[in-house]
Amino acid sequence: MPSNPAPITELSAEPAESHKVHAALTRSSTGSEDLRELGSGLDSLQSDAVRKARIDWSRILLPVAAIVVLIIIWQLYVSMGFKRRDLVPGPLDVAAQFGAQWSEGKLQEAVWTSLERGLLGFLISVAIATPIGLLFAQVAPLRRAFGPLISGLQVLPSVAWVPAAIIWFGLTDATVYFVIFMGAIPSIINGLISGVDQIPPHYRSVGTVLGASRLQMALQIVLPAALPGYLSGLKQGWAFSWRSLMAAEIIAVGGTIGFGLGSMLNQGRDLSDMTIVMSAILLILAIGILIELLVFAPIEKRLLRSRGLLAGSTR
Repeated sequence: MPSNPAPITELSAEPAESHKVHAALTRSSTGSEDLRELGSGLDSLQSDAVRKARIDWSRILLPVAAIVVLIIIWQLYVSMGFKRRDLVPGPLDVAAQFGAQWSEGKLQEAVWTSLERGLLGFLISVAIATPIGLLFAQVAPLRRAFGPLISGLQVLPSVAWVPAAIIWFGLTDATVYFVIFMGAIPSIINGLISGVDQIPPHYRSVGTVLGASRLQMALQIVLPAALPGYLSGLKQGWAFSWRSLMAAEIIAVGGTIGFGLGSMLNQGRDLSDMTIVMSAILLILAIGILIELLVFAPIEKRLLRSRGLLAGSTR
């Protein structure tokens, strides 16, 4: 009888040992799976970094190919002789005019004058419109009072301001800048207000709980959160600045107003020289595209990537 408990103890110990071995194997397999998942995650991050570092040549080559196709179509149309060459010049005629204007220094003067005015006018517009937009977005009575007026000014063609600006300021740079301001400021204000409207309500609640003042709420919480809409307003504001500038330069000629791209366009019209007109149009278009590609597109891409929204972007 005393010898019976020993085998029972040994038998009861065997399942315990097997459970320990099974648990160890389970932990080992689980650890291997975790390591595999970690490795695949690191590989995915590395591949994402490589993709970001790689240049997407399709975004460069496709637009270039589209431009080449348009130039070929243009040349074919001219070669068919539907219109006289003085009315519809070919690409080579316009290129020759580019060379002539460049050698005389008029091309450089026109581009520099218009670009300087456009950028300076846009930056001043941003400095004026940003605090006004924040104020309207934060103070509801002001927004209700002035919101319809801002929207009305945005849809008003900026060329309508040129005659009034000439009467007020004469043929000076002040006329050009005034027209730029009236074209850009309403668009930037509305873009900022639209961005503020898209902010989740709990952002302000968190700021209130943390004791943020009205100024801190506007500058440190509202403005950063509204950046996507604000950036859209800035892009639209630049487009209106550039259009307004061209309208002012075409109409307001003489006085102390220098020679810009709008003046070059007006000169081509006065001389009935379509090569000058086409040269000015192509330069105006090229500068607008370059500002978009070199300034706004990288900023927008960086902003979307920082917020995890790049996958849904069309860029």
